[in-house]
Amino acid sequence: MKEGRSGKATIASALADYKAGDYEGAIFSLAEAKVDEGDYLELAYVLGLCYVRLAKYDEALLYLEQVVTSGAEDARADQCRLTLAYIYSITGRSKLAEYELKKLLEADKASPQVLASLGYASWAQGRREEAIDWYAKAIDKDPENLNALNGYGYLLACADRDLSRALTFCRKALDGDPKNPAYADSLGWTYLRLGMIDEASRYLKVAAGLLPQNKEVQHHLEQLGKAMGA
Repeated sequence: MKEGRSGKATIASALADYKAGDYEGAIFSLAEAKVDEGDYLELAYVLGLCYVRLAKYDEALLYLEQVVTSGAEDARADQCRLTLAYIYSITGRSKLAEYELKKLLEADKASPQVLASLGYASWAQGRREEAIDWYAKAIDKDPENLNALNGYGYLLACADRDLSRALTFCRKALDGDPKNPAYADSLGWTYLRLGMIDEASRYLKVAAGLLPQNKEVQHHLEQLGKAMGA
């Protein structure tokens, strides 16, 4: 086994590659690395993040779960737990996502990102009112959190509740990230719920063009067609 310093240097180099966007290069370096036992979690951490960036989620889970189950309680472990929740959410495993997020809550680490993610996990499981509450808590902590603003506004629109407020939140989210198709969809959907067809068409068509495989976005486009009498 190589000296610990050599292993540390390899990990540091791979982390630099990760930050530069060279995820495959970082993985290649770490694949050949031999590190001391004390450095292994750092290696697993970097590998996990790289695989997430490459959308290789099975590989990412393998490494991120090792960090989370190691018993470590630090910022690195928190990031891995939050990243696990992200993977579980986008792969349709909302209950597992919720489990990881509530572990962070139990550790008194209720960041706006954690609260907003709990909102999404609750909504994905059909608990809309609970989801709205989580998003509201995220906004209370950070009124500029774009994910929370978008999620809260979107769910208000879905509930056909306080649509003017929903519009304000969705507009603010899209203004903060104009190229985000999910935010465009939320704003378009809110306009549609308000009966503002021209405005809804503008945003829903953009979102549908950028997210052609997203069933929810395509459903909104279908609803727009019905509203236009198509």
